[in-house]
Amino acid sequence: MRTAFFATVILAGAAQADTPVLTVLAPDYFGSSWGPGPAIKDGFEARCGCTLDFRTGEVLPRLMLEGARVGADAVIGLNTDMTLRARETGLFAPHGQDLGALTVPVEWEDEVFLPFNWGYAAWVYDKTRVENPPTSFAELLERDDLSLLWQDPRSSGSGLALLLWVDQLYGDEAGGVWQALQANTVTVTASWSEAYGLFSEGEADMVLSYTTSPAYHIVAEEDDSKAAAIFEEGHYFMAEVAGVLEGAAEPELARDFMAYILSEDFQSMIAYGNWSYPSALPRAEWPEVMRDLPFPETAIFLDEEAADARRMPALDLWLEGMTQ
Repeated sequence: MRTAFFATVILAGAAQADTPVLTVLAPDYFGSSWGPGPAIKDGFEARCGCTLDFRTGEVLPRLMLEGARVGADAVIGLNTDMTLRARETGLFAPHGQDLGALTVPVEWEDEVFLPFNWGYAAWVYDKTRVENPPTSFAELLERDDLSLLWQDPRSSGSGLALLLWVDQLYGDEAGGVWQALQANTVTVTASWSEAYGLFSEGEADMVLSYTTSPAYHIVAEEDDSKAAAIFEEGHYFMAEVAGVLEGAAEPELARDFMAYILSEDFQSMIAYGNWSYPSALPRAEWPEVMRDLPFPETAIFLDEEAADARRMPALDLWLEGMTQ
């Protein structure tokens, strides 16, 4: 009896040892119970004969600190304002995917970074508090009856999106924009989650978020009291991307994961899994709640070189405006 038991344990251990492990670096939210990671893990493992291990944390700082010692096969969750710095680490290999299936609203020819979802930065408001939302950035600046929450561009991806959005609309006049926004600001937070949490608690009329944020309230909370103000000047476009690491221990599995990202299985879960637009599904195939949300007519997009070139000058103008 004891001999049979030990034989079973040994065989189980051998089978587990033969199962390849794909290690993917991802942001903290990705691996959480409410994030997209668990469903993606189940979906990919069902087809790969492997174990998918999300190693979560601050992705770009980890890559820059650990370099080739990072011990992962792939990365998911970088955004388009970070890709130049990520590319310059020299740690990435081509993703190897046909980009013809992409449905993002900008031209995408990147052979290294593959978009898995995208969205527009937007000011989200509470309809029970704001009956006449601004229809332009210019109107937002003129209004003195709106309280605002937004994120620090030095620590938050959404805050950086706002920084570059303002930079594209106002250029060298951006210092005055930040001064005007500050006058109506409740607080500037370090992260999106902190700002959105305060907004959800009723601490302000509007919060910097995304055009898709109201979908969460409609689906998860059956609450249609939140909406995104759509601005006539256009909205800043951001995509989140994935990539294969050059030193991957499982390079074939990593590219299989890239192919899975473009699959209907992955794309159909990303809208609710990440509350954003799928990167490889036409709008007609989005969930109805996403299709019905107000949608910007103009995408304001900076490629990675332009975004990186404007980041520091725009930050200087931000600091100037915030200290006046």
